[in-house]
Amino acid sequence: MIVKFCLQLSADYADTSYGADRVYGDMIEQAVLADRLGFESVGFTEHHLVNCLMNPAPLQFAVKVAALTSTIKIMTAVVVLPLHDMRILAGEVVVADTLTDGRLLLGVGRGAFAYEMGRMGVPMSETRDRFDESLDVLLALLHEEEVSWNGTYYSFEPLTVMPRPVRPGGPPIMMAVLNPDGIKACTKRGFHIQTTPLSGDDDLFKRQVDAFTSTREELGAAGADLTLSLSRVAFVSESDQHKRSIQEQAHLYYGRFDNIFTGPGIVDHGAIEPLPHHQSVDELAKSLVIGSAEEVVEQLAIYDRAGVDRMILNINFGVEQSQTLETIHALAEGVLPHFNNVDSNHTK
Repeated sequence: MIVKFCLQLSADYADTSYGADRVYGDMIEQAVLADRLGFESVGFTEHHLVNCLMNPAPLQFAVKVAALTSTIKIMTAVVVLPLHDMRILAGEVVVADTLTDGRLLLGVGRGAFAYEMGRMGVPMSETRDRFDESLDVLLALLHEEEVSWNGTYYSFEPLTVMPRPVRPGGPPIMMAVLNPDGIKACTKRGFHIQTTPLSGDDDLFKRQVDAFTSTREELGAAGADLTLSLSRVAFVSESDQHKRSIQEQAHLYYGRFDNIFTGPGIVDHGAIEPLPHHQSVDELAKSLVIGSAEEVVEQLAIYDRAGVDRMILNINFGVEQSQTLETIHALAEGVLPHFNNVDSNHTK
């Protein structure tokens, strides 16, 4: 059974006048509530220069969340390695892991938005090679005390990152990867996996899961502790009318997301222009976990049977804060107990 549920704290606000204080205040409020109601973790991603998933300082945010919560794990989903100097990032990771009392889960990725990466001086054509070398440098700096490097993007004399990790090798590292072949390669290296079919079909999801589970089985005891986390847009609706309204809100969100993810990257003063999504609301709804608590349980059971270890539920896609808090309560009270045997008293 799925025993881990993560709330994705996605800073997505189409109205750029809402204000960063309110945006991040909402996310903090959601994290504190999730901690109280028994969620395993909260997650947030790194993005710059745009108002979709906007969090340019995920490690700083992780420390803030830790200061206001007690037990919940804090996941970066993800830190974009090609945008950082690993000699600086390694130290920041150690500090964040220390100040979060060892609750940090370090998700890393290569970057997804061509507009963002290009404006930051890292063309998408370079991100794979930059990521691969950056990851190797980061691992070396976290695991070894004296490291020198002579590569394509890094070249430096022997140095030691200080402070040293409290946990040997630093926090657990999770790889954000969508391609099934990439999932196989990363699992073979001993990494936890974060993935999502986005608005893709069931076939892609099955191939993603099969790539992980088959490789983990091949590893035997060495892969026994590896986990597969799957991200899905999710929400608990109060009625059929409310369900349709939330589906339409998600459809608008994907219009902004598609523009910056696979589309032309049309951005005006940081605001992503919503473009028509290639799917209708009804077509998109098939890949969303939106419905009554009973319907959400039924949909999540599909992922449970497939072998997913952690569900990352993205409930932030432009919905008002009051409704978002209500759905966190509804998930804790009507969904989580069906999977992870949460003590019902813990959800009060």
